[in-house]
Amino acid sequence: MDSFEFENGEVLNGVQVEYMTFGTPAYDENGIIKNAVLYCHGSLGNYSSMKKIAPLVGEGDAFDENKYFFISLTALGSPGSCSPSTTNLNSKFPKYSILDVVNFQKQFLKEKFNIDHVLGMIGNSMGGFVSLTSAIHYLDFSDFLIVGVSSYKVAGHDYVLSKFVDEIITSDPDYAKGEMTYSLLRTLRLANLAEFNFGLSKKALRDMSNDELAAELESFGNEMMEIDIYDLKYCNESCMNYDVEDDLDKIKSKVLIISCKQDPHFPPELDGIPMSEMIRDAQLIIMDSDLGHLCFNVLEDISDELNEFMDDF
Repeated sequence: MDSFEFENGEVLNGVQVEYMTFGTPAYDENGIIKNAVLYCHGSLGNYSSMKKIAPLVGEGDAFDENKYFFISLTALGSPGSCSPSTTNLNSKFPKYSILDVVNFQKQFLKEKFNIDHVLGMIGNSMGGFVSLTSAIHYLDFSDFLIVGVSSYKVAGHDYVLSKFVDEIITSDPDYAKGEMTYSLLRTLRLANLAEFNFGLSKKALRDMSNDELAAELESFGNEMMEIDIYDLKYCNESCMNYDVEDDLDKIKSKVLIISCKQDPHFPPELDGIPMSEMIRDAQLIIMDSDLGHLCFNVLEDISDELNEFMDDF
């Protein structure tokens, strides 16, 4: 896009947007796509996170690719699209909010596809933050939302985790230099390791031997070293300040909330259930999976429920 203006008034020019589409577009009488479904990925994911719905895109499935046109873009702040690392601005990148992430994708959809309205939005984890924020600030933007393993605010243990990750990063004196050093690489590893405990269920972790856990932790730390520390810092901070609790009653879209009993990030009793009670006519599915926060990888387990919800659209 030629430019993008942040909530704080800062402007970046020539901003990059990474995206993919699949499915079958249908057009209204004005030639505008009317069956677009926007996929919103989790923290520092990218457009390819849409593969989570791949088992359900066959004929007659909930997300039948013959019925819908899916658009998935790498969010503002995530590598591949406009982010601290891809712009080389690092610590000089503008601070952004979840609303900025919403506005970034909304502007892109208008400029690239001339789309002002989507049929629906599917968002997991941070993508749920994006979907809810969009539905609150742009009441007529989407007919439905599917919000998975997510919440209406970052609070309690999740806020503490975000503060902890932020503290790890900013405590390194090399962070302010705006360039990668050996010290920052070590700090990046530690910050990512803090997240390891919040993916799989407690039972899944307990079922592993300590040797297996040590190996998994080592592998996770190595894999996450591919993340840029500035991308991580900015994304973590935007999520840490997310809170839409007081505005949930504004939502006009039809909402389906997917929680997981074993999710260590957003357990149903603290997040999914109260959120379903605060959103008018929201539906709630509670999955049972030791994948915990990663349960969107087995959406086929609730294919019947998803089919029932999507029948209205």
